[in-house]
Amino acid sequence: MSPFAVTRTLPADATAAALRADVLAGLSRRPRQLPPKWFYDARGSELFEEITRLPEYYPTRAEREILAGRAGEIAAACPARTLVELGSGSSEKTRLLLGALAGLRAYVPVDVSESALRRAGEGLLADHPGLTVHALVADFQHGMELPDTPGPRLVAFLGGTIGNLLPDERAAFLAAVRGLLSPGDALLLGTDLVKDEKVLVAAYDDASGVTAEFNKNVLEVLDRELAADFDPADFDHVAVWDREREWIEMRLRARRALTAKIPALDLEVPFAAGEELRTEVSAKFRREGVRRELSAAGLGLRHWWTDAGGRFALSLSGPAAD
Repeated sequence: MSPFAVTRTLPADATAAALRADVLAGLSRRPRQLPPKWFYDARGSELFEEITRLPEYYPTRAEREILAGRAGEIAAACPARTLVELGSGSSEKTRLLLGALAGLRAYVPVDVSESALRRAGEGLLADHPGLTVHALVADFQHGMELPDTPGPRLVAFLGGTIGNLLPDERAAFLAAVRGLLSPGDALLLGTDLVKDEKVLVAAYDDASGVTAEFNKNVLEVLDRELAADFDPADFDHVAVWDREREWIEMRLRARRALTAKIPALDLEVPFAAGEELRTEVSAKFRREGVRRELSAAGLGLRHWWTDAGGRFALSLSGPAAD
């Protein structure tokens, strides 16, 4: 078997079709909203990488601190022969796990971007020539089948990305992950934790304005892909903390009354002055809340690690009947 393989489970036009469906559904309603996955075109991905280096944005550093310090404990708790990473992107943090998993034979990165999967997979093979990489071009929210690789398997969902899912979406996602796991397998989950409101808001509204540019980039995506006529200058970036739901919302607020036209969808979208478009939800978690959500999906919480500042957590869970 080749040490590097790619399996595509998404049709070639799936991304374009999903964008059209999400924009039509999200901008035809009030309050208006878009899912955050549309931030990440090439420019958006560059901006997010810049965000992760900002002093205000702690999650990436905090999670890396845990992985660097606890990778050996993670490997001991689940001596995986296959590592599956959902939403793998550049697979940068994965390298910290690869070095600790002494018995690892296969790496299965899952992402919607085939180009990102190929870049990351080829780079990992250069550093780990004995590894087999089987990349999946798939949407982890819409069902997937894992390749036949040796167990036990460690499924990693890092970066706090689970916080971008609404509660019912999280429940469906965790149930789907439980369905992928056999006895001895485990889920390694990254969750950003509830903390001081000022710290949270600053992480999504940095002083240098990079997050604002990142947020507005979604309008550039709509303009390019759907021939829309949004002008990012017509909108202000807003980040707010919802105390009741314990999540951050990123929004774009219209600076004046306007109507955006989206010819590809035969759609006109009027905005009143001050009207907002929600572009991201980023839920923050508490340990007991994570335990409850895992339990509801048939997963038992086994281990819980945080960074020194208690800002971010990695949890290890497995099938409850295991």
